[in-house]
Amino acid sequence: MKPLFALLACAGLLLAAGCSKTDNTAPTGGTVPKPGGGAAPAMPAGKKLTLGFMPKSKGNAYFISCKQGADEAAKELGVELLFDGPTDPDPAKQNEIVENWITQGVDAIAVACENKEGISTALRKARQKGVKVVTFDSDATADAREFFVNQATPEGIAFGLMDEAARLTGEQGEFAIITASLTAANMNEWRKHIEARLAAKYPKMQLVATRPSDDLKDKAQSEATALLSAYPNLKLIMAICSPAVPGSAEAVKQAGKAGKVLVIGLGLPNENRRYVKDGVTQSVILWKTVDLGYLTMQATAAVAKGELKAGAKSFKAGRLGEMELQGDNIVLGKPFVFNKDNIDQFDF
Repeated sequence: MKPLFALLACAGLLLAAGCSKTDNTAPTGGTVPKPGGGAAPAMPAGKKLTLGFMPKSKGNAYFISCKQGADEAAKELGVELLFDGPTDPDPAKQNEIVENWITQGVDAIAVACENKEGISTALRKARQKGVKVVTFDSDATADAREFFVNQATPEGIAFGLMDEAARLTGEQGEFAIITASLTAANMNEWRKHIEARLAAKYPKMQLVATRPSDDLKDKAQSEATALLSAYPNLKLIMAICSPAVPGSAEAVKQAGKAGKVLVIGLGLPNENRRYVKDGVTQSVILWKTVDLGYLTMQATAAVAKGELKAGAKSFKAGRLGEMELQGDNIVLGKPFVFNKDNIDQFDF
């Protein structure tokens, strides 16, 4: 696994913004203006950090894998990690958890945002109260956080998916997308770049539908079954959230269309291994999710300590080494394609 993942330098299989923002950090012993106009006290020397880590949905295997990396980093750093999130993707529940963490007085929080605009007000409030904010996986507005830990650029993810779909279909025919929700900021960004790549390079391919799965495997299976019925000439289903990949594959398998309707998507090797080996799913694209969680926690702790500030070009992220920054984005690496030839080399 390690040699192949060394290829992941900057990952697609996700949102380089490079937006400017207010520097909300301070040297030890000083204060800085907060976004709301007040002053945030500096981190007391020797204080044990309490950091919140919030997924879009805490039952999603993708985010459970991210948590493994976050736990690893928290142990190395000697910080207390609070893990909480909605059971299913729910912007209102995410806001509620942010409010609870503000009340508890956590030092910093890391959030994968289900709804970019919906959570940004709560995150700005957290910053006004002196809580440092980092986003990962899916971003908030630039003024609502210090940094975004980006698994890959949106172009990298979208182009990787669209190019793989084109390769498998011979650059022609109908395909459909199954997403998590129609409001997920990162997935909407990917879809925008998927459609741009489609228009620019693959005129004989047609995107016929985009359906939400609510980040649930069973709903993805239902939506895929409906797509197979509605579009008899469908050649490929592109699932862009992790539960939707095995859900789509199961629908294709039960319809007896394995190999006739192809399945690709963003997902975990372990969740899709049997479908890939059976020839139902052709490709799974992703980055190393454990490393995404690990990098996020390293960055969140560094921001809380005042060691990572606006304008930095790089920072040391534990076992990952020196990580480059692109503006206020910390980029993990490039996308990797898992298929029948290599999937048994990976275990996550």
